Amino acid sequence: MTDLTGKVALVTGASKGIGQALALGLAGAGAAVAVNYHSDAAGAAATVAQIQAAGGRAIAVQADVARVADCRALVDRCVAAWGRLDIACCHAGITSWGKFLDYTEEAFDAVVNTNLKGAYFTAQAAARVMVDQGEGGRILLTSSVTGLQAVQYLAAYGMTKAGLQMLARNLVLELAPHGITINALAPGAISNARNLQDDAAYESKWAGVIPLGRAGQPADVVAAALFLVSEAAGFINGATLAVDGGWTCYSPTPGFEFVEQEGRIGT
Repeated sequence: MTDLTGKVALVTGASKGIGQALALGLAGAGAAVAVNYHSDAAGAAATVAQIQAAGGRAIAVQADVARVADCRALVDRCVAAWGRLDIACCHAGITSWGKFLDYTEEAFDAVVNTNLKGAYFTAQAAARVMVDQGEGGRILLTSSVTGLQAVQYLAAYGMTKAGLQMLARNLVLELAPHGITINALAPGAISNARNLQDDAAYESKWAGVIPLGRAGQPADVVAAALFLVSEAAGFINGATLAVDGGWTCYSPTPGFEFVEQEGRIGT
């Protein structure tokens, strides 16, 4: 089991879904956790309450990671609370569906600013603190299997997720001398409230195209994340770990009728 006792972690986009599960998992391993949220204050408060009820330490911090000033203020708030930062999970992201020929500038800017710009500048602010501390650190980016394989109607989103994988590889060159590792997770089809809202048959549809015969759960992603931020993963750097039940081995998809029927553009 991963022991993060004495560590301080930050998770962006932690008010719901996989981000919330990451915050709970880090706290369960012993870390103090800054739970970031953009607009879902109730979700962040529930995450913090659950951590505290289990005897852990957590605070909720509002920030829009699409704004660089907010990224920096978020990291400053974490350090002000606990005096340091050891783990930064840049998870916040927008899943943005839409047909390429109809996609709007507004939808494009939203997904790029949150997914790419937000992760870049949160990682930058966190790395500055870790460098000053002089004790190394862990940065974990949440990419996606859509950054490894093409998925229909997710051109802009997939582009941002592929970019995060290259960001991890590039930052190895600058951060490794400081003992900071940076890796990316690439979750596949994960059952959560957002995906089930898009498609009530989400789990059964994806079970039919995933070699393991089931959709993933947030706990599957958390298990991989806890390993990558642990001491045991100290020699893993610049990697992208797919958590997808083997889907990227051949990558078929179910239909996306909810996009076609709704004429959906954006989140």
